[in-house]
Amino acid sequence: MSRELSADADGRFYDAGVRASMAAFAVDGDTRALEAAAALRSATQAVDRLRALGAGGRGLSTGALDVLVRLAAEDGEGLSVGELARSGGVSSRNVTGLVDTLEGDGLVRRVRDTADRRSVRVLLTAEGRAWLEAFRGPTQRAMAAVFRGFTPEDLAVFRHLCLRLVDNQRRLEEHLAGTPAGPPTP
Repeated sequence: MSRELSADADGRFYDAGVRASMAAFAVDGDTRALEAAAALRSATQAVDRLRALGAGGRGLSTGALDVLVRLAAEDGEGLSVGELARSGGVSSRNVTGLVDTLEGDGLVRRVRDTADRRSVRVLLTAEGRAWLEAFRGPTQRAMAAVFRGFTPEDLAVFRHLCLRLVDNQRRLEEHLAGTPAGPPTP
């Protein structure tokens, strides 16, 4: 369910309901950071809903879709669960559950690593590759629709700002864990 959006004096969207509800949590009445976080959450949910539509009712989560895409991009030798976890920024336990689901659907398979018999690699199956190919068109149309009116510069700035959030979050976790966080992100 989405709310009606309002526009401020500069023509920028905001959600009046979010602004009002966040006022109690704001420092000195400034709700901008809280509103931005709520807007990011809403935008993420909107993109995820579009991805789910493109999944053709298969019921694959965003995480499972990401695993399939990562496997499709590799050279055919598969990736270990650890490699998938590191590339996705999630735990190996999380990836194991995703791989279990995808394997049950016939989209991936596990094989013994020929270089290290104790290790298992995950490979995309022919059915998984075909499913991704069928998913490509609806995804391209959905992304074109959701980012309609965005210039290439808008998209580059949006990507940069989102990744700055990710970097800030990583630095905060490192700081809380007592490890060096490195220089601040520009």
